[in-house]
Amino acid sequence: MTTTQEKTAARTTAEGWLTAFADALSARDIDRAVALFADESYWRDLVAFTWNMKTVEHHDGVRDLLTHTLDATDPSHWELSKEPTEAGGVTDGWFTFETAVGRGSGHVRIVDGKAWTFLTTLDELKGHEEPRGENRPFGTEHGANPDRVTWKERREAELAELGRTRDPEVVIIGGGQGGIALGARLRQLGVDTIIVERNERPGDSWRKRYKSLALHDPVWYDHLPYLKFPDNWPVFAPKDKIGDWLEFYTRIMELNYWGSTTARSAEFDEASGRWSVVVDKAGEQITLRPRQLVIALGVSGKPNIPDFPGREQFRGEVQHSSQHPGPDAYRGKKVVVIGSNNSAFDICGSLWEVGADVTMVQRSSTHIIKSDTLMEYGLGDLYSERAVKAGVDTHTADMIFASLPYRIMHTFQKPAYDKAREVDADYYRRLEEAGFELDFGDDDSGLFMKYLRRGSGYYIDVGAAELVADGKVKLVRGQMQEFTEKGVRLADGTELDADLVVFATGYRSMNGLAADIVGQDVADKVGKVWGLGSDTTKDPGPWEGEQRNMWKPTQQQNLWFHGGNLHQSRFYSLYLALQLKAREAGIDTPVYALQERHHLS
Repeated sequence: MTTTQEKTAARTTAEGWLTAFADALSARDIDRAVALFADESYWRDLVAFTWNMKTVEHHDGVRDLLTHTLDATDPSHWELSKEPTEAGGVTDGWFTFETAVGRGSGHVRIVDGKAWTFLTTLDELKGHEEPRGENRPFGTEHGANPDRVTWKERREAELAELGRTRDPEVVIIGGGQGGIALGARLRQLGVDTIIVERNERPGDSWRKRYKSLALHDPVWYDHLPYLKFPDNWPVFAPKDKIGDWLEFYTRIMELNYWGSTTARSAEFDEASGRWSVVVDKAGEQITLRPRQLVIALGVSGKPNIPDFPGREQFRGEVQHSSQHPGPDAYRGKKVVVIGSNNSAFDICGSLWEVGADVTMVQRSSTHIIKSDTLMEYGLGDLYSERAVKAGVDTHTADMIFASLPYRIMHTFQKPAYDKAREVDADYYRRLEEAGFELDFGDDDSGLFMKYLRRGSGYYIDVGAAELVADGKVKLVRGQMQEFTEKGVRLADGTELDADLVVFATGYRSMNGLAADIVGQDVADKVGKVWGLGSDTTKDPGPWEGEQRNMWKPTQQQNLWFHGGNLHQSRFYSLYLALQLKAREAGIDTPVYALQERHHLS
């Protein structure tokens, strides 16, 4: 078959399926629509049909979703948006569509004439489009006007009024990358928003970390909404460079960013439909009354600091990794680092570089993948210069990734990590010979599935694992039992002398920090944040099919959670912003399959 014939066949298949699906929905013939899906099939909807983040599975799932959402959604105008392709018996089709209140886009994978995977996303609300492209603001007023108000005057008035004489619609607690990305989205949708951040300046959450910290994700994966990094931006950005970018971004995007502001408490009044959020703004107590409250305190917001006996007798220093200032003060000192994931390796590596005597205590197995290998086999097809040259820009890559349902994502991930084990076999052998306990996840699916399921248990190696393999950073396996006067004692009786003990022991669930603000009862009402319900290590079932309580309605009315890495903060901020805008605009938002609570934390 020629290339032209292949294209024609792929278009015929995709057009035929999409037309049949559109006709079935228009006729409200749910059985006919369901019959267009394979017996094993997955429909992932981001807000468009469900006003939720929801994946349904197989015929029963598709039928239930359509039964509950079709009339209100009233979808129409289904059209292919790109030339379909076919490979390995799978036809890929990109499309656009409209709903009663918005416009959307999506992707379908067709096998033997039936949909295997199906993605629908809401891209904008009718009548509330972002002022961009042809709709961008004019920026000035031509002609003579004795009552002219300049941009600067309008901006100064807004900063003076919002939160004092005028209530915001949304308050975002947390001014890191997640809060900033969401704030930018809401700004473009005209939603009055205040971002509350305890640090003084945007980007301080990066600046204040240990000095060797840099992004482990590549630049193509990390763009913020609207404003991409320049073409000469480093592949792996140092922390202070990212901090400066976030600070300038908040100013360029005109965000209402309250630094040096700590959220003390938040209470929801059902009668008024508003929160009372008490904040301390540089010593001034202010009560904000937004309709919507967003917790954007990071995937893992609260440091997990173990409490071991004997701390009072230990003569050295104790730090959590989030408090570690960097290695300079510890040249020639003995340091014990408890933990063996990203922060532990980064800290061990920088301490070794200044001449510290470093011992890593590995408590459980860790997944390690070399950065170069991850770039080549794990991310290169979607997020790299190679991908850009092949026509896969960041948005396309995001949509491709979103089109893979979490239930089967591990089958797409596993080949990359199988390849890593093959090409880096000697590297892994040396680590194991040094006594390091390795894993590739419960089902050998590697880094990203571990991140989605539990947010921990891995290290992207940018050099420090070689120090362990070579014995330059000492390795001990075991569980810490207590402090001694000179250091720490492990459960097997091993004693390690230390001038400094660093707990690189990760963070607790985001709703732990939320509980400090909204109260334990409300946090318990919402339940666990993050994880898929995969019933793998640290991700208990039942199966959810989406990230628990992230970017979608929760059991607590008008309370939302937002965050993740830069990719997730960029991509999912759009869908959360559209949900918030719809509620501000008075659009009916019937939520299909509201997230249930199964676990408290």
